[in-house]
Amino acid sequence: MRPSPMVARVASGCSTAALAFFRLRPLGRAARSAPAGRFAFSGIATCRGRLVDSVLQELRSRRLVRISARIGLQDTKELSDSKIEKKTLQKGLLLEFDKDAERAMLAVVERPDGKKNWIVTDQNGTLSSIKPQQVTYVVPGTMNFDCSRIAEFLEKAEDLLDPTILECAWMELSEKDKSVTVEEFADIVYGSKESLESYCAHFLLSRDIVYFVKVESRGSSTYQPRTSAQVDELLRRKLAKEAADKELEEFVDLLKSAKALPLDSKPSKSSWLIDEKVKQKIESLQAYAVDACNDAQRRMAGNILKAMGFSRTSSAALKLLINVGYFPVHVNLDLFRYDVQTTCTEEVLSVAEELLVDCPDSDKHIRKDLSNLRVYAIDVDEADELDDALSATRLPDGRIKVWIHVADPTCFLQPRSIIDREAMHRGTSIFLPTATFPMFPERLAMNAMSLQQGTDCRSVSVSVTLHPDGSIAEYTIENSVIKPTYMLTYEGATELLYMNLEEEEDLRILQEAASVRAQWRCSQGSIDTSMIEPRIKVANPDDPEPNINLYVEDQNNPAMQLVTEMMILCGEVVAAFGADNNIPLPYRGHPQSSTAVSAFAYLPEGPARSVANISVLRAAEMDFRKPVAHGVLGVPGYVQFTSPIRRYVDLLAHYQVKAFLRGDTPPYSAGDLEGMTFIASMHVKVARRLHSNSLRYWLLEYLRRQPKGRKYKSLILKFIKGRMATLLLVDVGIQVTTAVAAGKVGDEATVVVEMVHPRDDILSVTEIPEGTD
Repeated sequence: MRPSPMVARVASGCSTAALAFFRLRPLGRAARSAPAGRFAFSGIATCRGRLVDSVLQELRSRRLVRISARIGLQDTKELSDSKIEKKTLQKGLLLEFDKDAERAMLAVVERPDGKKNWIVTDQNGTLSSIKPQQVTYVVPGTMNFDCSRIAEFLEKAEDLLDPTILECAWMELSEKDKSVTVEEFADIVYGSKESLESYCAHFLLSRDIVYFVKVESRGSSTYQPRTSAQVDELLRRKLAKEAADKELEEFVDLLKSAKALPLDSKPSKSSWLIDEKVKQKIESLQAYAVDACNDAQRRMAGNILKAMGFSRTSSAALKLLINVGYFPVHVNLDLFRYDVQTTCTEEVLSVAEELLVDCPDSDKHIRKDLSNLRVYAIDVDEADELDDALSATRLPDGRIKVWIHVADPTCFLQPRSIIDREAMHRGTSIFLPTATFPMFPERLAMNAMSLQQGTDCRSVSVSVTLHPDGSIAEYTIENSVIKPTYMLTYEGATELLYMNLEEEEDLRILQEAASVRAQWRCSQGSIDTSMIEPRIKVANPDDPEPNINLYVEDQNNPAMQLVTEMMILCGEVVAAFGADNNIPLPYRGHPQSSTAVSAFAYLPEGPARSVANISVLRAAEMDFRKPVAHGVLGVPGYVQFTSPIRRYVDLLAHYQVKAFLRGDTPPYSAGDLEGMTFIASMHVKVARRLHSNSLRYWLLEYLRRQPKGRKYKSLILKFIKGRMATLLLVDVGIQVTTAVAAGKVGDEATVVVEMVHPRDDILSVTEIPEGTD
């Protein structure tokens, strides 16, 4: 049935926008295919025309063709006599029920199912058991309805479902502030309360979210017209939702297009950030991927993932961002999760450039010229910031004198300056397998502040004369100028030591000094906590298959032991200097464990014994007024001093010591140091977590690429429960848990990798019993 001229006239009183917004999808198709949502229409604008009483009267008096008679339905009188309620169901009734949260369907009642439920045949011909509370409407006058006629019923209803009727009826009813039942509404707009018209009235009212609100009272339902203000607000929201839905659809099309492109043709990351609306959506997905989103971003990302056919999970968001080229395959999510600042502001960079151009040395008049010394700077081969170096000589009386030269960044800085504040809020340089994010602006840190081979460099030199037993005989701390002779890696320095060249006598003296110092610290109760430390360098991390270079540091490497001992010696001297001169400094301590060092002497030296030693350590301590004994290192006091370019707390120690050397009052009190150290330490914890997580990811990626079945030598570090043990893969430097058939702590075991997933941090290995091929 087509709408009558009267209905057309009613609609003509409504705005063109209203007609456009209320364009329904065909009911027959929508109902039979179970539409995604119960609300079948979109928005509507405010209707500006008004219905007059004469028009409504003509509507009411109109004699519609009895569609119900064509398909054998009862008339309205029979309906009123039967007084069917939806809770008193019986066989043959036509009803509407909620199939699920998003779908409503028509069905015919077949028979009871237990005490309360009913078996129905829905519009798709499917039998279902429904509960009374699922029933949303019982179509009046439908006794003994044939389920095969549901499709015909829906097709007939389609011609009557003109949603513009809602606006017109609302205008009339809101003016009179009158509520109506479904049947009354049908009588008003169709001039009939029979089955088809009543169902159409229910369909329109129940899906309407703008003009009417359902009111339940004493078991009956009526529909109350909303106020004009409410309608205007709901229409505004509808328009906004329509616009948002259109934006979402366009963005999803953009994602699908990018996803389909080959890897080398995908849009660059920056291209996704040009348009503000696209940027907002892509950043919502990014925040969702790292579990750091607000409610609005969560909703937006969820809608995008649903529209793309992905599950609403962080891993799905990550996968999508990788598929469209926004993220590289091996993206480090921790950089976003912890909101790491990888660049400096323009203001900071500008100040740094000014310092590079004009930086007079306020300590020039008290710097000692040590450029005649042979100076060794020893570090890992990928080090970008070189902030310490060593010298040594043998005195006429046979004692050894060593110098620990430390870069002097404070000659470029003033306490509380903008560069200093930036460093404090970074806390430390961040070293990852894929990149280095320096604590200072890069040009300042890696050039002007760092020690450079063959160049006069400003430094702070700590000189120490040792007793034959390794204890400190005397020391000095002074501003200096040095000219580094060698820039060596640990491997290069070790090779020089093994070559035993006559011209490298100073390096051998340094090794001797390190040896006697280690023996002295051991006599003071030092505890060995050294572990096998892996290092990875990834040259091209944005490629799907980047090059991974793995280095496993040998803790018995002579050059590494040499540098370690000299750094500890420097820390002990600075703590003594602070105590002797009453200087507030960040003194570090570590109480002796109640478990004697000898308790684990039965374990082999190395990782197994170190793990046991670490397991009984007490918490570290800090004091800012006087030294605290450091039981782990076996020294009476300790201050980190040797990395002022990389660690902010070391820089604080430099400020304090250098002020004293100039004869000035140290810039910070003990309370100041405590607060600033706390701030810096919070960022240091994040940096350590970043380093640890990134290192483990790339170790797993390294293992993933190894030939299947490759055997790995491992050490049993400890047992967790029964034969379940923590193992250390010696050639990789990574720990893993698995069951071992035999052996004790410190014994070797051979394993193979069964499964590894870097992104999910999964590593599974299986022991190969001795003698197994």
